[in-house]
Amino acid sequence: MSFSVDTIYAPLPQTSRGVPFVLTGDPKGKNFLYTSGNSVIIRDIQNPEIAEVYAEHSCQATVARYAPSGFYIASCDVRGNVRIWDTTQKEHILKYEYRPLSGAIRDIVWSPDSKRIVVGGEGREKFGHAFLWDSGSSVGDISGQAKKLNAVDFKTTRPFRVVTASEDRSLAFFHGPPFKYQFCMNNHTQFVNAVRFAPNGELFCSGGQDGMAFLFNGSSGEFVAPLGGEKSHNGGIYAVAWSPDSKQILTASGDKTCRLWDVETRAVVTEFKMGSEITDQQVGCLWQDDNIMSVSMSGYINYLDLANPTKPRRILKGHNKAIMSAVHVPEKNRIYSGSFEGRVVHWDPTGADMDELSGPGQSTTLVKMGVLGDRLSYATVDDSVRSISMTTNEYSAEPVNVASTPVNYVTDGDSLGVVVTVEQVVLLRDGKVAFKVDAGYGPLCAAIHPNKTEVAVGGKDAKLRFFSIDNDTLVSKKEMTFDSEVSSLAYSPDGATLAVGQSNRDVCSLNSETHEKIHSGWVFHTARVTSLAWSPDSRHLASGSLDTNIIVWSMEKPNKRIIIKGAHPQSEITSLNWIDNNTLLSSGRDCSMRKFSITPH
Repeated sequence: MSFSVDTIYAPLPQTSRGVPFVLTGDPKGKNFLYTSGNSVIIRDIQNPEIAEVYAEHSCQATVARYAPSGFYIASCDVRGNVRIWDTTQKEHILKYEYRPLSGAIRDIVWSPDSKRIVVGGEGREKFGHAFLWDSGSSVGDISGQAKKLNAVDFKTTRPFRVVTASEDRSLAFFHGPPFKYQFCMNNHTQFVNAVRFAPNGELFCSGGQDGMAFLFNGSSGEFVAPLGGEKSHNGGIYAVAWSPDSKQILTASGDKTCRLWDVETRAVVTEFKMGSEITDQQVGCLWQDDNIMSVSMSGYINYLDLANPTKPRRILKGHNKAIMSAVHVPEKNRIYSGSFEGRVVHWDPTGADMDELSGPGQSTTLVKMGVLGDRLSYATVDDSVRSISMTTNEYSAEPVNVASTPVNYVTDGDSLGVVVTVEQVVLLRDGKVAFKVDAGYGPLCAAIHPNKTEVAVGGKDAKLRFFSIDNDTLVSKKEMTFDSEVSSLAYSPDGATLAVGQSNRDVCSLNSETHEKIHSGWVFHTARVTSLAWSPDSRHLASGSLDTNIIVWSMEKPNKRIIIKGAHPQSEITSLNWIDNNTLLSSGRDCSMRKFSITPH
């Protein structure tokens, strides 16, 4: 058997209120990139469903930028590391790694000749550093400011200049290389969040928390003029971006707008009103060729439309928190995914069309989801189960209380649901509580037999319990003891086999009628088994683990298997679904989903 990655359902940017977010582009105009968690995300700007993920940082990545040559990307993280890696090969081979600062790097820029790099951010002794990309040798002294740097930029034409924006309310100007401090500009009255040179190098523009954007001479650093007179925005400015011809500037603000400015008149040409919610604050922007983009605090990436400023021509939605569960609904040709903070998104299987559920949602951690007829149902840690119409795709306002915190939830696809809570096993019928069984053994998982007559429950006490369903009650009928906690269960679609995953990394299969073991000793995972899923023809079983790997097992050839190593790099597998007999969908805590093509031998 073999596999290939078909689609990556990429995560959104992870944003924070009041913190600028850096969205950058490919010098060739094909891709844009940003960070999310430990990963750097590269997406095709015209077809953003085409995505790559670089996940080699061991901590949260903060900013990434292409070299002007297009051959390398430099990405940074909260520990002050800079990783420089190849973009021309799929493996993204690491070329160099440095640690120029002792704290989080907030911005990075390459020199126009792709030979030098300047970073700015947090540190103990310094807040910025300039160095050669291929040796790490210093090429100047980035100093002169008293607090962390939010932004840095490099003049694109000679004579080379560097400007840095600081939380001490100043901009610092440097000549070089080697770069030497010249003077500070103190026009802003609050943090300076952004600074960018025009492509022609004649001017640079800064944006601050005071809602002001200022223009300066690119060669001398001399103040030129503010944008918009007394106030550029009614909230802090978090990002600025220049048009390719250097005649216009885009600013993104916490006042929930983006504004397009004419450089010559310093007047607003177009205002993009992005909404009224706190999550509609604009924290980043990018102008790449004909694409004008912004990042909302929600993580949404907006393609702004000059012809219709009231509505973006496209909004990229998704997740920027850990995905806890996903289900495929073939009747709707949709994939539904739910993340840690309760956001539910529905996708078409290609990943090209996605949207969030409408209406007032909830900010409660989602545990697991399943399908009940034409409704999507999911359990949350506020002791509730909610259901959603997949026709209207609107959040439900009527939760069902199950009295204690759910740890798992399964459905039969029709009308039955079983909620495993910290204290009980709860049977639901048509979304309502039908029966409860006290469970002092710490239940962890459950599975419903396809004939709807049996429920299996696994627990912390290393036991597997079987219940018969009789007139909407659960009647205990058998117990089995295993070597460790039973962490995951799944009946095959034909009802003949029950798969069991354990915390000691073991996977085994049982005859669902006699409960005798069919296959055992499948211990190729290196950590707890977190999820199991059967192919529709019941011939293959997929298991996901805390070890980041997915293994596909053959029931006909038990010694044959596919090991998908690092299926979700640095992230446990939270759910698995077969879309068809050769297509497997996975989700992880890296905020992404991945679709794999599985080819049996």
